[in-house]
Amino acid sequence: MTTTSAQPAPAPLPARLSLALKDIKLAHSVFALPFAVLGAFLVLPDNPSPRTLTIQLTLIVVCMVTARTYAMLVNRVADIDIDKHNDRTKRRAFASGALSKRDGQLLIATSALAFIAACALFLILLKNPIPLIASIPVLLFIAFYSFTKRFTFLCHGFLGAALAISPICAAIAIAPEPPPPAVLWLSAMVLFWVAGFDVIYALQDLEYDQQSNLNSVPQTFGWKRAVWIARALHLLTITALLLTGSADPRLDTIFPYTIAFAIILLIIEHTVLATRGRAGIPMAFFTINGLISLMLGASGILDLYL
Repeated sequence: MTTTSAQPAPAPLPARLSLALKDIKLAHSVFALPFAVLGAFLVLPDNPSPRTLTIQLTLIVVCMVTARTYAMLVNRVADIDIDKHNDRTKRRAFASGALSKRDGQLLIATSALAFIAACALFLILLKNPIPLIASIPVLLFIAFYSFTKRFTFLCHGFLGAALAISPICAAIAIAPEPPPPAVLWLSAMVLFWVAGFDVIYALQDLEYDQQSNLNSVPQTFGWKRAVWIARALHLLTITALLLTGSADPRLDTIFPYTIAFAIILLIIEHTVLATRGRAGIPMAFFTINGLISLMLGASGILDLYL
């Protein structure tokens, strides 16, 4: 008689959720969240009700976190077969088998439902139906990025657009009307900024993308031209940032100095990349860009309410 060893029981859902959140680096919500909150503050009425403001900002944060969690989980599940053959990504939870594809699908559905529920609360608590109406189109749009690398080197722009809608969505959640120019320029800034640093991030996978026929700016144009494209995108970032400040006269005390500091940080980012090459990408991608986001978001809010 032969015996077979029993398969280990799957980990409890909270443990799987914890592993998934660690894998998608929940802390990286910092890249878009400050701009969403700033977008909301740009359209707040004078002397808003503290209760209403608390509800609005809480729901915006919940929507941002659940939407980003959903989008990143879609990315990880969609890229299982890609990630498992890439030395840089093969230890990710789904690529390594620590989490199954079914786990991912369950967590995707859970985060999507949580996002839709938060959008519904704008209608229930604040009589604003726009977030709920837009919830499913937004989920489809931000998930689309995960598939663009298969057919276009413009994938970085799609990622930028997925994050760039956050200030617009937050503004509409506060005031259901066309957002003002400052919000639109802020969104343009996020698009160019994210696309630029995603081009830098993609330099890590240049050889793998070439071998696997995956599309990216580095794979299409090579390392040197990709670096120059990232620089051009960040020059557009600076332009959009200056236009954001000029579009709202309230952003005239702290925000201009923060723009100047953000420009210095972008120069440092590209200097680190030029001098350290691939070894400098983690610092250029995570540390510097996280600081840019936090500083701009905080200084803009302070200017609006000083």
